[in-house]
Amino acid sequence: MTLPLFALQLLNGVEYGLLLFLVASGLTLVFGVLGVLNFAHGSFYMLGAYLAYWLSERTGSLLVAVLIGVPVMLLFALLVERLAISRLYRRDHLSQVLLTYGLVLLFNELQRAAFGNEVHGVPTPRALAWSVPLGQMQSWPAYRVFTALACLGIAAALRQVILRTRFGMRVRAGATDAETVEALGIDVRRLFMGVFCAGAALAALAGMLAAPLTTVYPGMGEGVLVLSFVVVVIGGIGSIRGAFVGALLVGLADTFGKVLFPQVASATVYALMAVVLIWRPRGLAGAPAESR
Repeated sequence: MTLPLFALQLLNGVEYGLLLFLVASGLTLVFGVLGVLNFAHGSFYMLGAYLAYWLSERTGSLLVAVLIGVPVMLLFALLVERLAISRLYRRDHLSQVLLTYGLVLLFNELQRAAFGNEVHGVPTPRALAWSVPLGQMQSWPAYRVFTALACLGIAAALRQVILRTRFGMRVRAGATDAETVEALGIDVRRLFMGVFCAGAALAALAGMLAAPLTTVYPGMGEGVLVLSFVVVVIGGIGSIRGAFVGALLVGLADTFGKVLFPQVASATVYALMAVVLIWRPRGLAGAPAESR
């Protein structure tokens, strides 16, 4: 592998990992704070991608599509949380899996009814339709540069919110002991609603940003959901920092696996997860196991 090709795959892996982080960060927050095993999380990624396709086709601008689409998905997430997810708090994981899997089937049918079964493409914005040269033979699309920088900016903002704001303090406290937080007079239901809507919006935004990089097709959220669960397990449940590191590792493993080991590329991510769990059973940023 030549140095320019290695650099290209390295950048692609980092950019893919950063997109995975947007999805996985919402998933780890919902699981870590709400205690809800949300199988429908990937559906917000899919619906975000379809919304980006539909809005950009009518407005002619992906930026306008994102600015309109994110608030729309926030309202949709609020509706889902009020009607369905709020009924799962303090319920067992079997109930959560059954209901959220039912939501996956419902969202897939809604997508087919609204957009059909065709595969769609979202054009790259004209302002970013150029490439950064990497040597004489390789180049990296400017839109991927923009996507990576946007994800880094969102990750930095998310870190500030979690660590430096009152809402973030309540989220961290809720992840540790929700009953004590409620006893202190904090409206835990409203806190849970905010966390769920934020997580769903992050997943939808990831789908919108990824739409020009891949095709938009039915059921595209399921594959992302599986990888996001892998990221959460590797990083440690409830840890944003762990999700960030885990997403980068998964993105690099998936990208280089497809280049170096195409016959077993799908196994490289799960091999990485197995190695991490053998070393750190609760994930990279998870609490250490109690000594016996």
